[in-house]
Amino acid sequence: MSITSYLPIYRRSGIRMVRGEGVQLIDDTGKRYLDFAAGIAVNAFGHCHPHLVDALQQQAGTLWHCSNQFTTPELERFSARLVEASFADSVFFCSSGAEAVEAGIKFMRRYHYETGAPYRHRVITFDRGFHGRTYGGISAGGNDSARTGFGQLLNGFDRALLNDIGTVKELINKNTAGILIEPIQGEGGVQVAELDFLQALRALCDAEGILLMCDEVQCGYGRPGQLFAFERAGITPDIVSSAKGIGNGFPLGATLVTERVGSVLPAGSHGSTYGSNPLAMAVGNAVLDLMLADGLFAHVEAMGNALQDGLKQLQARYPEKIRDVRGVGLMVGLEPTGNARVLATQLLERGLTTSPTVTNVLRLVPPLIIEPSHVTEALGIIEATLKQ
Repeated sequence: MSITSYLPIYRRSGIRMVRGEGVQLIDDTGKRYLDFAAGIAVNAFGHCHPHLVDALQQQAGTLWHCSNQFTTPELERFSARLVEASFADSVFFCSSGAEAVEAGIKFMRRYHYETGAPYRHRVITFDRGFHGRTYGGISAGGNDSARTGFGQLLNGFDRALLNDIGTVKELINKNTAGILIEPIQGEGGVQVAELDFLQALRALCDAEGILLMCDEVQCGYGRPGQLFAFERAGITPDIVSSAKGIGNGFPLGATLVTERVGSVLPAGSHGSTYGSNPLAMAVGNAVLDLMLADGLFAHVEAMGNALQDGLKQLQARYPEKIRDVRGVGLMVGLEPTGNARVLATQLLERGLTTSPTVTNVLRLVPPLIIEPSHVTEALGIIEATLKQ
């Protein structure tokens, strides 16, 4: 065969990972790696956390899956707890972030259909945004590489500039259904939406009678030092998509909505075969146990500040090698003056995993449970690599 039995659509390093322990990955030679990629911001509580392993094993011996024509205790408990902890009044569960975003886009359009304005179907998105790999996701996103070669994209999306409210206002018309934004862009290079910009979007949506949706698949669920990144701006969106950290590696996504949106979605208007299956709900509950533990968000903020401060000190020492450092909490972007993918490979050779973006930026998105010693170790590896 000229290709591998698994489709070669990823930039795989060739390293074979066989085990994970806490904040470390271990390959088949026994080499250990400090994991500052965390499965692209997925492993919020590291690898093989005993509380999560126990929850999954207990549920695996009870009930894996049943049709969504039934409720389960796990679904009832997880949805109630997530609603209580967040802005939302109701939650739709699915299996991935792309599905969660797709559901949110559909909910925006269906809301206007059900409230007598079916002509409101267009959604404003943002340059460099990323919303998954479905046709809806690549049509909404501003990532050219994700769209190349897939022919005619879906109609209904208008793209504005991040942190430029004027470009948003220019796009609004009678057909606008809502605005979709990542409060912190991930694939777009860890670009942070300014708080007053998010507040202006909320005010604009209120004035125009349209919906605000936040895509927090990557930037939310504890990573910004709050449950969701939009909370920093003191606003309430109408819809939020969540995934990645919500399942710590178990396939799980969620679309959270206010009563305003959820109350007009009739039975049969959307669905997911594996959404809300008991295994996923058990893991989601266990992750939420850890997420809501006293002191976690303060810890994330402290570790994020330490990491950014350390990187900025490296930038001051090596200005010819580091162009910028930015981010919020434990979602940090390092923009080198050289090639970011080359730097990522060099760091990997020294035992530090990072997550390149489609721009020339490295994401540092470690588990939320890292300690000061892990920050120090990561900074040491980065400095040694820069010296090289």
